[in-house]
Amino acid sequence: MLHADRKVLKIGNSLGVTFPIEFLQKLDIHQGDEIQMELENNQIVIKKSNKVNLPKGISKDFFDVLNETIEEYDETIKGLIDR
Repeated sequence: MLHADRKVLKIGNSLGVTFPIEFLQKLDIHQGDEIQMELENNQIVIKKSNKVNLPKGISKDFFDVLNETIEEYDETIKGLIDR
């Protein structure tokens, strides 16, 4: 497991944190990439965003609901694999 301590910095009117290059390389994150952040059990979880071009006729709202449903039932879906 990689570990690093960082200070929270003031960036304009916001606060920010820098990431060690090893972390970014491991997640294949580059300048300009989008990331997702979640607050989970009092910890911030950061993931690389996987943007996809939507097929014609499929709305972003549909994919948002689909992703929320998959996240909500993730453990249940994974449990079905073992059956």
